[in-house]
Amino acid sequence: MKTAILYPPFRKDGELPLLTQNRHLKFSKTLEVRIFPLVPGHLATNLKHLGHEVLWLDGINRRMSDEEFDKHLTDFSPEIVFLETKAPVVKRHWAYIAELKARFPKMKIALMGDHVSYFPEESLLNSQVDFVMTGGDYDIVGRGIAEHLSGKGPLPPGVWYRDAEGKTATTGPHKLTDALDSLPFIDRVLTRFQDYGEAYLLRPTAYILTGRGCGASDASPNSVGVCTFCIWQHALWGKTARLRSPKNVVDEMEICITKHKVWEFFDDNESGPIYNIEWLKEFYKELSSRNLLGRFQFSSNCRADTLNEEVVDLLVKCGWRLLKIGLESGSDYSIKHLAKCETVDLIGNGVKMAKDKGLVVLLTTMMGYPWETEEDVKKTYEVTKELLLYKVRAGDCMQASVVVAYPGSPLWRESVNKGWLLVGEKEYEKYDMSHPILKTPINASEWATKTWNLMKTPSFVIRQLVTVRSFREVDLLWRGLKSLLGHVQDYGDPLPESATHATPQTAVSR
Repeated sequence: MKTAILYPPFRKDGELPLLTQNRHLKFSKTLEVRIFPLVPGHLATNLKHLGHEVLWLDGINRRMSDEEFDKHLTDFSPEIVFLETKAPVVKRHWAYIAELKARFPKMKIALMGDHVSYFPEESLLNSQVDFVMTGGDYDIVGRGIAEHLSGKGPLPPGVWYRDAEGKTATTGPHKLTDALDSLPFIDRVLTRFQDYGEAYLLRPTAYILTGRGCGASDASPNSVGVCTFCIWQHALWGKTARLRSPKNVVDEMEICITKHKVWEFFDDNESGPIYNIEWLKEFYKELSSRNLLGRFQFSSNCRADTLNEEVVDLLVKCGWRLLKIGLESGSDYSIKHLAKCETVDLIGNGVKMAKDKGLVVLLTTMMGYPWETEEDVKKTYEVTKELLLYKVRAGDCMQASVVVAYPGSPLWRESVNKGWLLVGEKEYEKYDMSHPILKTPINASEWATKTWNLMKTPSFVIRQLVTVRSFREVDLLWRGLKSLLGHVQDYGDPLPESATHATPQTAVSR
């Protein structure tokens, strides 16, 4: 069959959505966020390996015009199209599906992603979509749909569709595979890996998945994927964590290094493999036995509670450069409320330990929780400032966001039950981070801007510059500056410094 994975270049006030492989979607002025959609990349490769023709058409990250995108689509004329969607753009996808059906009446269309995984029947009732795929392994579900349409078997588990009478039907719950090593490596040429990368990553960059789901250390086995704000864990991964074997991961990396000259890998697995020290030890042995150490750098997501001296030393030996660590709040009350199973001190100790050993850290945080007071958000700002300015090296950075409770997440359900929503439950288009959607006594957008502006602190800028050690890092800092300016514009003017001394307000329903 002729198959296509599409990302139409929808715009809002001239801005493109940060949709691909993104936990939180917003329309942004920055042009430096181009995250590679890993599971769709595996889907494209799976389809090719089965003999299907594949069009990889990412109009968002290629910054295509509507006319250019439509020409590529028309010239290829696929028989089935796969669309990744998310709450803020799902209604636009419903309208786009109607357009596609009018132009290509015989085309089949399948939706995938966290929103439709949680609300699969909704899209069948509100659009002309043919299939809705549920669960995070939609690369496997998608190939099953293509094979079914080719007459090679029944629909796989996890699919919603219309039966012969036009009524919604399902093949049952999705099933996550434990055989991740059996999946083909992403075809980097087919999926145009060179189009992707973020400002905090060195080039050339390749995104990979060492596994799927958010793993936790043996010390906190009940904390796997439980954070209440994370729609991916609750809609896609079912609060599980799976890892590929170290050998399988190194096999893929070796191809990227030798064939595509990749310098930095970013593992977008939710907490990386860092929680499993035996995996890391085997990973090091594989890299060492193939003489790959020193020929690349590695960065990943990380839970601070998985870091200790032995783990961090091992990360350094394996070639790690950056850890992306979630702080989310400077309030222990908030961290507990979010079910993060960590504390501010624990996170701070993990960040400082990583920096002590020479790693750089990307710290993420959010503003606008309904229960937080002005005093709480000041704590978040101060903790972020302390950790960002601790032993600064070229590449250290942070992200600040307005909190969004995505439909289906535990935080969203709590917000519905407690009357915290400022928008309708199904006004999905308003969940795009352009404005807070939760009641809060603080100005979340202004505090996000103020926190972003920490990276303009003179001591931070100077320390970044004096620790540069390569031309790649010069390029990194230049792209980081452009990204910072775009993100600051997203949230408007910064909060005046005097506002840090404002009188605290009463939080909502604390």
